[in-house]
Amino acid sequence: MFSILLVLLIIVAVFMTGLILLQKSEGSGMSGSAAASMFGGALTGAAAGNFLTKLTTWLAIIFFVLCAALALVSSKSDIANVNQSGLRDELAADELANEPTPENATAPATPAESEPVTVDDKK
Repeated sequence: MFSILLVLLIIVAVFMTGLILLQKSEGSGMSGSAAASMFGGALTGAAAGNFLTKLTTWLAIIFFVLCAALALVSSKSDIANVNQSGLRDELAADELANEPTPENATAPATPAESEPVTVDDKK
């Protein structure tokens, strides 16, 4: 389920990015040249602006619904996988095995004594 929702989210994101790039901006954007050639002039002018705006709005709504659904599915699957996965148990066992116990604990090493420093006053 998670994979299907993720693929749909990616497809919607790609379509939404393309639609946003097609829309007319202050600098005329790509809609002046690309939309006229791709759609044979059917999406030019005011009709194109209304159609692209409505389609972008619907894609944005679908995008946010898919994001919420992915978060819900992910949280549900994480809760289910915690009980099924033994990884946490293995990590906890490794941490306990590596901790020093009173039987195998060693005394801290003492620093070696250094030799006294002598200074020659011969000049």
